[in-house]
Amino acid sequence: MSVMDPQAPRFAMVAGEASGDLLGGLLLGGLKTRWPQLQAAGIGGPRMLAQGFETWWPHDKLSVSGYVEVLSHYREISGIRSQLTERLLKDKPDVFVGIDAPDFNLDLEAKLKAQGIKVIHFVSPSIWAWRGKRIEKIRNATDLVLCIFPFEPAIYAKQGINAAYVGHPLADVIPMQVPRAQARAALGLGDADTVVTLLPGSRRAEVQYIAPRLLLAAVKMNLERPGLRFVLPVVPGLRHVVEPLRKQHAPNLNIEVLDGRSHEALAACDVTLVASGTATLEAALFKRPMVITYVMHALNWQMMKRMKYQPWVGLPNILLNDFAVPELLQGDATPERLAHAALAWLDDPQRCEALHTRLDALHSSLRCNTAQAATDAIEKILAG
Repeated sequence: MSVMDPQAPRFAMVAGEASGDLLGGLLLGGLKTRWPQLQAAGIGGPRMLAQGFETWWPHDKLSVSGYVEVLSHYREISGIRSQLTERLLKDKPDVFVGIDAPDFNLDLEAKLKAQGIKVIHFVSPSIWAWRGKRIEKIRNATDLVLCIFPFEPAIYAKQGINAAYVGHPLADVIPMQVPRAQARAALGLGDADTVVTLLPGSRRAEVQYIAPRLLLAAVKMNLERPGLRFVLPVVPGLRHVVEPLRKQHAPNLNIEVLDGRSHEALAACDVTLVASGTATLEAALFKRPMVITYVMHALNWQMMKRMKYQPWVGLPNILLNDFAVPELLQGDATPERLAHAALAWLDDPQRCEALHTRLDALHSSLRCNTAQAATDAIEKILAG
């Protein structure tokens, strides 16, 4: 982790999934603008690699969801964390940035902070939605929490925890004016096509639970409205999971499976069926009508239901404080209901326009030049 510029701080980072890798890549871009010779290492993915990040383990090693799936991978994940902790304490970085993945990062961060390493946690855990008691763990583990939603710093201020609102980096990257025609041309779609984007999640377990329902919903939509165009962006490395599911559940339906390119697919579509998570915010920033869904192991679902504080799970609804878009979860996420809810958007242009107006205002509120704001906040921590 040596650097050519003695003034450039040495960074270690951990991003645990595709959305964290996206955030890490954007953050590294801002940090390298401030410190061009900066080098960073740890756990990350292709977007961080593109910024010169040195990956000790690929981010998909940590990309598991739900209590059942985590338990089945516990030994491997625990081993990675132990080795990483030992490596970082042996050759201490100036700053550690844990990017989301709180179940992995917070325990690691507490150990690093106790040894005098400056610790930043990028993306506040959703303590306002569930597991609010984690705020005590966050207090012990961090020197600074970088918040991506405007209401979050006040929650930390009440507890005497250092936090800064830096906006959401996706709001900077995604243009205010949706490049619909450009995206359609890039994907070989016509201006007159009615396009449905299927987004079944970024983790293997999510895809295995959610993709079959989205594929069956697509079949039902096509029966009711022949001629629809379907696109299904796949996170790199998961195509081998998606293809057998497509052949099993929608063998006769023409679905364009894309390697990545989710932003183009969202810009191009008329409606999206999307798994709850960062992709719902991306859909909101592209001002797309959507149906949010999520399906998980039954045991995970029972535990999650008991811990959540709000009536919504989708980020657009949470941020708008309203059921602005439908949420069909677990038992309610039947192919029939998913298809019906998606077709309802296509049949109601006025409803779509009203949603566009609300999402446009939301986009503006989240635009803060996150990379620069986060870099400024980190520099203050380094200055003591």
